[in-house]
Amino acid sequence: MAAKLLDRFLRYVQVETQSDDRSPNCPSTPGQLNLQRMLKSELEQLGAADVILTPEGYLMATIPATSKRQGIPTVAFFAHVDTAPDFSGRNVKPIVHRNYQGGPIRFPDDPRLVLDAKSAPDLLHAKGKDLVTASGTTLLGADDKAGVAILVTLADTLLRNPKLKHGKIRLCFTPDEEIGRGVDRLNLQQLNADVAYTLDGGPPGEICWETFSADAAEVTIEGVSTHPGEARSKGMVSAIQLAAKLINSLPREQCAPESTSDREGFIHPTRIEGGVERSVIKMILRDFELDGLAAKRKIVQRLCEGLRAAEPRARIRCQIRKQYRNMAYWLRQNMQPVDHARSAVRSLGLEPIDRAIRGGTDGSRLTEKGLPCPNLFTGMHNIHGPLEWVAVQDMELAVKQCVALAHSWVTKLR
Repeated sequence: MAAKLLDRFLRYVQVETQSDDRSPNCPSTPGQLNLQRMLKSELEQLGAADVILTPEGYLMATIPATSKRQGIPTVAFFAHVDTAPDFSGRNVKPIVHRNYQGGPIRFPDDPRLVLDAKSAPDLLHAKGKDLVTASGTTLLGADDKAGVAILVTLADTLLRNPKLKHGKIRLCFTPDEEIGRGVDRLNLQQLNADVAYTLDGGPPGEICWETFSADAAEVTIEGVSTHPGEARSKGMVSAIQLAAKLINSLPREQCAPESTSDREGFIHPTRIEGGVERSVIKMILRDFELDGLAAKRKIVQRLCEGLRAAEPRARIRCQIRKQYRNMAYWLRQNMQPVDHARSAVRSLGLEPIDRAIRGGTDGSRLTEKGLPCPNLFTGMHNIHGPLEWVAVQDMELAVKQCVALAHSWVTKLR
């Protein structure tokens, strides 16, 4: 299994699939469709049924049931094909570090970078494993191509071993998860599942059933542009300066991501673009509790009000939109999907790790839409940057976790 799993992963990460929130298309970038077409062909060759790639870029497939028991829930497994736009995902050159022995890892394309246990404590548990990194100038893309490779290998494993008893399994590969659109155009009736799991988590044993709640803010500032040599007499109002003033007014100690941890939320400016006449600030707002998220909305809104009062000649608009909500609000009402995941993890000889995600997954919105969907481990670490890594053996454990989970729904019917 490990060799095929690694081969798949290495091929997938070399397909450029970064999503782009500035694009109105679905998928937002053409590379995602390229990977989806590759996956479609592979699933068909493996013998999966009902393999469909929708015009919106969702790939779905079925692994038929091998158990004749009645009433087995249809379980769906999700992974997303896009990678984060935070850091380059173009021309990824994966490097396999066989039988890692615990020393620092250096990167040939950027010798200044060092991956070691000081910056990545999880490496302490990776000794003897085969690690994969990128070469230093790109992210690796284990988020979430580790999940993609795990699910294709799951399909291969189940289809080759019909004696493994399970109900109907649905696989779904989504686009644009990293920009918050992962399930925007997914037809849940077409998916036709009773319970689901995303393969988009971290170290072995991790089960995530609680996420941030999230909003996105966009502040548009329109100033007054004049020749800078006559700016004083002509009344220049620089939108750039006002944008900088707003960002600098954010309460960094309480709200900056680099100043928060655990269950603390944040306000994070992700992009500023424009010029003197017009500038746009994009921010993400995160908190585990709705009251905390509402408080962060008020901070942004009041800063905009203060900016208007200080410079009435400028036009300032603040738009805040909902992104996703903490899946725990719904899963707490029925923890059975989480309990099945815990049972599957224990079958591997691991102790389940319940971890609240300081982020979100497709499962956040799927759960809110009525399809309960906790998040499972894939083995990925240090995501969204050049120090990203994953261990092949941890991905292999994730495949076994999914096999055990599929069987669990047969032996422990609702």
